[in-house]
Amino acid sequence: MTASTTAPAVAPPRSTSETFRPYGKIIAVFAVAVVLLAVLSAVHLTQGTADVGLGELIRALQPGGETDDARTQAVAVLVASRLPRLFAALLVGLGVAIAGAVLQSVARNPLASPDTLAVNAGAYVSVVAVAAFGISLPFFAGGSVAFVGGLLASGLVLLVARGGAAGPTRLVLAGSAVALALNSLTTVLLMLFQQNTIGLFAWGSGTTVQSGTQNVTMAAPVVAAGVLAALLLAHRLDVLGLGDDSARVLGVDVRRTRVLSVTVAVLLSAIAVTVAGPIGFVGLSAPVIARLVTRRVPGLGAHLLLLPFAGIVGALTVVGADVLLRLIIPSSTAISVPTGVVTTLAGAAVLVWLARRLRDGGPAAAPTRGANGTVRSRTWVVIVGVTLGVLLVAAFVSALLLGDRLILLGDVMNWLSGSAGRQVSFVLDQRWPRVLAALLGGAALALAGAIVQAVCRNALAEPSLLGVTPGASVGAVAVVLLVPGVGGWPVMGVATLFALGTFALVYRLSASRGLSSDRIVLVGVGVSAAATALTTLVVVVVSPWNVGTALTWLAGSTYGRSLSQVMPVLVMLAVALPVTLIASRTLDLVALDEDVPRVLGVPLDRARLGLLGLAAVLTAAAATAVGALGFVGLVAPHAARALVGGSHARSVPVAVALGALLVCVADTLGRMVIAPAQLAAGLVTALIGAPYFVWLLWRSRSA
Repeated sequence: MTASTTAPAVAPPRSTSETFRPYGKIIAVFAVAVVLLAVLSAVHLTQGTADVGLGELIRALQPGGETDDARTQAVAVLVASRLPRLFAALLVGLGVAIAGAVLQSVARNPLASPDTLAVNAGAYVSVVAVAAFGISLPFFAGGSVAFVGGLLASGLVLLVARGGAAGPTRLVLAGSAVALALNSLTTVLLMLFQQNTIGLFAWGSGTTVQSGTQNVTMAAPVVAAGVLAALLLAHRLDVLGLGDDSARVLGVDVRRTRVLSVTVAVLLSAIAVTVAGPIGFVGLSAPVIARLVTRRVPGLGAHLLLLPFAGIVGALTVVGADVLLRLIIPSSTAISVPTGVVTTLAGAAVLVWLARRLRDGGPAAAPTRGANGTVRSRTWVVIVGVTLGVLLVAAFVSALLLGDRLILLGDVMNWLSGSAGRQVSFVLDQRWPRVLAALLGGAALALAGAIVQAVCRNALAEPSLLGVTPGASVGAVAVVLLVPGVGGWPVMGVATLFALGTFALVYRLSASRGLSSDRIVLVGVGVSAAATALTTLVVVVVSPWNVGTALTWLAGSTYGRSLSQVMPVLVMLAVALPVTLIASRTLDLVALDEDVPRVLGVPLDRARLGLLGLAAVLTAAAATAVGALGFVGLVAPHAARALVGGSHARSVPVAVALGALLVCVADTLGRMVIAPAQLAAGLVTALIGAPYFVWLLWRSRSA
């Protein structure tokens, strides 16, 4: 055998251009991103309330370029306002985007971010709680508080969602539930301690406005340390992307890597919240955009390159949002509008786009265990009904008697007969409309929740998470602020239009590739985020000094309700409840699957559209009575199925009674706990509903 036949084949040497080509693309992508960021930054410096352009700023920094007074004014504008705002935008965008990229890699889920994992909500409520009690902390102490709050919130979400392995829908649902509860607590703190928390409502949507460079200067080393730590974990994240088993075989400690990565991500998010508030969805959209670019640029997907590139995209996102905001809105108004409004709208669009690309099925689409309840005997159903009736009467009477002032039952009887004293009459005249609002509003939300859960075939869905309640809030808050003292019917009319419009948008976006429960929930969460951002925009633009009125609505409260605000929900319940009971068999069939209703002659699409439309109108009517109250539409229908079974002819009346009972008790407790001050009913329902929601998710982790 000759040497020529045994020698291994040697590939011809690659040319220098072939070797350099992938690196050339990577360098070009980074160069384009940096140049674009520099251009946007230059435009950013020209914007502001002071009439000082970029050329004037440059000349002012050159010796002899301007007169002393002009140079002093330009330098003052640059140093005190524009540079700090630009540096904050760059720093926050960089940190939050890298945090989002790390979380997405850890969870192996493109929907993971500081927003969907409730990191921002946990950090925000921690900062507000400290401010509410009048505690003034230095920068790093405040950052530590935000870090602990964000870490606890994200840890709970990841624990419930099995680190993201249970699928994107479960991760987003868990994060939304925890964030909704924390945001409810934040809203109540803002309401109760308005003097100590002035300005924190708008700050809660994320604003890059700074008073000097002190905060940015102190935050920069922390962000640099966080970015360095993330880069040191880059190789482990690459290996973790191969799967847990493969990572262990290759010597990576999976648990330690996840803990360290989440800690670094929360640190970056917390310091960003401390500087600029929770700027929404940058941590979701920037890494998604960066990963889309990596598909076309070989080699850029390695985390050592992906993380800094995502950081640059994040900085581009925040600076671009700031520039766009001040281009659209006059400078005098733009300074009070949070930058996070724009980033949230953009991030919500990215979330909806990802949801529409979601494939049907998978672990996230598995049915929730026990969602349809168990079969109960007729005797048991009667016992439940009688018990609920007694409890409703007791709750109604207790709500009339209890509050900041105790009323005796005899006083109520005298009031009914018209012989009560002036003080008793005044208290009861104020109290009975809000008690009625609580009962009817809770009943309407529960009925809407039962319909939504049946149509979506998801026991974890509710009107708040599907965009209907936030959509109604946009219209209602706009009317309440623009036309103070307006009656209930106009508010309900506008709220209904916005609720139906939001519902139509969610339905259209979800149904484009076939309507699935996962898709409609994820699209609903995205649209909800956009609607919440628009509500914030309406408040800060229309009536920035009347935040208390908007907060009362958004927290879910019966405060100051009149009979005119109760009548719309009473009329809607009188119509919707019989219609729903008549359609109970259709609901039973729709809740099964796609095929059975069609086989039995049910026009599925038309039935689904009509039922969800009815739920949207009910939600708008309930918003007129109790504001943007959350979790009632989740808890009441699920508890009803657990009590009397999955048949809607039985569970719907029970759900309605439970919803009325829950909100009535929550409102009564809110009037008693810190009397004479009051807690919003929405806080109590959130504190009950959020743990219940998390328990449902935990119980169905193996589904």
